[in-house]
Amino acid sequence: MRLINKTLIGTVAMGLVAFLSACVGGPTLDHYKGAEPPLDLKEYFSGPIKAWGLVQDRKGHVTRRFDVTMNGTWDGDVGTLEEHFDYYDGETQKRIWTIKKIADQQYEGTAGDIIDKADGNIEGNAMRWAYRMDLDVGEKTYRITFDDWMFLMNDGVLINRSYLKKFGIRMAELTLFMQKQNQ
Repeated sequence: MRLINKTLIGTVAMGLVAFLSACVGGPTLDHYKGAEPPLDLKEYFSGPIKAWGLVQDRKGHVTRRFDVTMNGTWDGDVGTLEEHFDYYDGETQKRIWTIKKIADQQYEGTAGDIIDKADGNIEGNAMRWAYRMDLDVGEKTYRITFDDWMFLMNDGVLINRSYLKKFGIRMAELTLFMQKQNQ
C-alpha cells in the first residue's frame, strides 16, 4: 500500500510539474535579438501585401482557409492597415487597423472589432502582437485572446503564427503567410 501511495504521489507531482512548466514557459522576444532580416513595421506594412492563411482546431484539423489583401499607409508614426478577407466558404470580412508607434520597437493598434487595443513589440526579425476580440463561432460568440508571433523572412515574406486562447488555454491556431507586392 505504501508503494502505491508513493508511486501515485510521485506520478501526480510529475504531472503537476509538467503542467505548470507548460503554462509558464514559452518564447520571449529576447530570443530574437539581432535576428536577420530586421523587421521594420512601418516599412513592411507600407503598400500592398497578399496573404494566405488557415485556422486549425486544437487537434490540428484545418477548419478554415482564407486569402487576404492588405494595404498599408503611414503618416509619421501612425499607420493604417486595411485588410480584406476572402474565406473559402464564401464569407468576406474587412478590418482596418490604426497602428501607432509609441516607443522604439513598441506599437499599439486599434480596429473596430478589437477590444481595447493591441500591444506589439519587436526584437530582431520578430514581433509579438497581443489583443482580444469577440469571435463568432456558429451560433456562439467567444471572447478570445490572440497571441500573434510574426517573423520576417527573405523575399518580402512575413509568417504570422497566432495562438487563440480562452482562459489561457489554446483553442486554435492561425497561420498566415504574407508577401509584399510590387507597387
